[in-house]
Amino acid sequence: MPLRAGLSSVGDDVLLKSGCRGLVDRPTYIRLMFSDAPQRPADDKGLLDPLAERKLASELFTLTWDFLGMPVRTPAQDDSMIHAAHASRWHWGKVGGPEQWAIGDWLCSRVYAVLGRGDQAMYHAERCLAVCDEYDVGSFVPASAHEALARAHAVRGDMDAARGERNLSYGAAIDLDDDDRGVIEGDLATLPITD
Repeated sequence: MPLRAGLSSVGDDVLLKSGCRGLVDRPTYIRLMFSDAPQRPADDKGLLDPLAERKLASELFTLTWDFLGMPVRTPAQDDSMIHAAHASRWHWGKVGGPEQWAIGDWLCSRVYAVLGRGDQAMYHAERCLAVCDEYDVGSFVPASAHEALARAHAVRGDMDAARGERNLSYGAAIDLDDDDRGVIEGDLATLPITD
């Protein structure tokens, strides 16, 4: 699909939020915005063009957060939340990079922790940290990986391990900018660690 055909999926709100509206035309802006997207192999017969797939991955991530923010969910909504998190991670696996893969696994871990499914939460938290280590992902993501591990340990009832991972997360967040550190500290404040 030509680039221009996929532009209708990216609204003016994206351009307005970025502060780039009016500085460049939409096709140029979109190419710049997603210039880090890996190119698909020639034999990949993906159903979506990469720009549309990135948008879908992002929308599924946001949908998952909408479910997480609900004070009460039905069992069907819990299932939809799980499916949205996994679908977001899967699409990022096709059109994202290591940072998006790690964040996708972090999101899956959070969903499972909220649902009280400690083993699944642990699996995805470990995947998140493994991606960070394998690809040397920096920024806030390693701190988030340790936060996810702390949460998974707490859900599984291992409070000592949860405290250890919480401390590693705090340590990884020390050198972050105020905004990123604030997000990590906010997440850490919600850990279900008991005495």
